[in-house]
Amino acid sequence: MPFEKLEEKRMYVRAEEIADSVWELVGSWSRFAQNTIGDQFVTAADSIGANISEAGGRYHPNDVKKFLYYARGSLRETVYWVRRATKRGLLEAARAVAMSGELEQLSRELNGAIAFQKRRGQS
Repeated sequence: MPFEKLEEKRMYVRAEEIADSVWELVGSWSRFAQNTIGDQFVTAADSIGANISEAGGRYHPNDVKKFLYYARGSLRETVYWVRRATKRGLLEAARAVAMSGELEQLSRELNGAIAFQKRRGQS
């Protein structure tokens, strides 16, 4: 199996796309919304990919798992901010549904990567 660069992995690409989508969304908000919800929303979304990157730079399965767990935690925080932004009229329902679907798919991919590292650690 050939080496696949981190930047080409589906999970990483999806995390980048989500983060860029959040950045674009928050950029259109009022200053108040940007400074309250927006900062935390962008940070949470960016943290997903940052932690996947950190995991990609580790070797030991326990280290990799730790950063994938952090990524999953940031993903759950991002889901929270999608819900808050929608409830507060900052995010259209259709876009929230699409974003939630992408986050759910990424969650499945992260869970699969975590499971793989658990099996790898048992060998």
